[in-house]
Amino acid sequence: MQKIQSKIEYLLFENIDELDTNARSLMNEAIKAREKAYAPYSNFNVGAAILLDNNEIVLGNNQENAAFPSGLCAERVAIYNAGANYPECTILAIAISASSSKHKVTNPVGPCGACRQSIAEYEHKQKQAIEIYFMGEEGKVVKVNALKDLLPFGFDSSFL
Repeated sequence: MQKIQSKIEYLLFENIDELDTNARSLMNEAIKAREKAYAPYSNFNVGAAILLDNNEIVLGNNQENAAFPSGLCAERVAIYNAGANYPECTILAIAISASSSKHKVTNPVGPCGACRQSIAEYEHKQKQAIEIYFMGEEGKVVKVNALKDLLPFGFDSSFL
């Protein structure tokens, strides 16, 4: 038996103003998308913005449904939108922002497990890492260089 320790490396910014111009612009697009989310049940709005290699920005926000779990998270709305409309493009980065109407969200909110798996699929498909930035509605911003930083031992088509 071996004991193996894994660690994650990420950047932590104090706020959106510390991001470089491109990342800040992408996060601002995620914030705008968040404000248009349809979340009447959870009151938890999430927005995502994806930067493609052709400089297009593709947006998504969470879309809830009274018939749980028929809704879809912002990250998957955005990534499937990108895949459907720009299948030949490479996804370079994703920015995610979350807020609640019940309280101020000041801690970074990363993608859920289902969204991590969907992002992993696109990283595997394009054979290139996707930078991921995430935050609450204000405060600190986390940046990871690839989805594998958030989902070690990920599952992809190489196992099939």
